[in-house]
Amino acid sequence: MRIDKYLKISHVIKRRTIAKDVLDFGFVKINGKTAKPSTEVKEGDILELTLGERLLKIVVKQVKEFSNKSSASEMFEILEDKVII
Repeated sequence: MRIDKYLKISHVIKRRTIAKDVLDFGFVKINGKTAKPSTEVKEGDILELTLGERLLKIVVKQVKEFSNKSSASEMFEILEDKVII
């Protein structure tokens, strides 16, 4: 699954267009490498997102085509969530 779609379906980012913009600006890394919107995500990948002053590091637990708000949190596990200055 494309990383921009994964971020939207897992509810890490609310809109796919915003996910694409964040990826285009280079604020997302997958396994230590800068990701593009078309980069494929698979279980076990580690994503690092820089969102404003927040660094979010997550591991992909599941890749599903559809999810609702309650099951979206099962798709990833937060490894690190900190404020950077």
